[in-house]
Amino acid sequence: MVIAVIAILAALMLPVLSSAKAKVRRTTCLNNLKQINLAVHVYAGNNEDKLPNNGLGIYITYKESIKGDLGLHGSASAQDEIFACPADTFCFDENTAAYLPKGHHEQFGYDFSSYTFNGLNLLTNYRNLAYNGPLHGAGGQRLASVKNPVKTVLVLESAAFFPYSWHQPTSDQTPCLNDAKCMVSFADNHADYIKIFWDSSIRYPNGAASIAAYYDPPAGYDYKWSGD
Repeated sequence: MVIAVIAILAALMLPVLSSAKAKVRRTTCLNNLKQINLAVHVYAGNNEDKLPNNGLGIYITYKESIKGDLGLHGSASAQDEIFACPADTFCFDENTAAYLPKGHHEQFGYDFSSYTFNGLNLLTNYRNLAYNGPLHGAGGQRLASVKNPVKTVLVLESAAFFPYSWHQPTSDQTPCLNDAKCMVSFADNHADYIKIFWDSSIRYPNGAASIAAYYDPPAGYDYKWSGD
């Protein structure tokens, strides 16, 4: 009887404990983003108010420009905790259109970071990569010139680019999902947990679905990619 009662209590407690663990992960991720966002603002303050603009891979390489302001020096590694979302335990691979059991912050190709800078506007060869339209972003802009900073994305979980959610993954891990919830920080320095719009009808030239960061969402969403 005692064992049966314990088993029932354990079964009741598991969802509560799981929910609490998920909330801690989101809080940690949100705090990471706020600090990284602040470091981007410090960078702009030291560079004539201009946001990072150090190469075509700025959405990843921005980390090298700001990590010193976060107390990180030397080569990037998976030990850079402030750049690691604790929920970042899997990632979407564009080449195979499948999920891989490895987080972005564990990979050299993402500069060991779960977070991406909103700088796709700096790409010059996007027509080979994306749908036929201009890419949005705030790379290289002056902070003071960013219109609607409350809604303009600055740094975010890289999962939001596609989008999918590390915090609320689908049971079948469906690649890309409209309204996936992700952590996002903005040009006005606040951060939030929001839904990301994804239009499955917008396609690459080869027919594959494009990523969410290529176009601003329709009315009703709490963000935009374009800084102008």
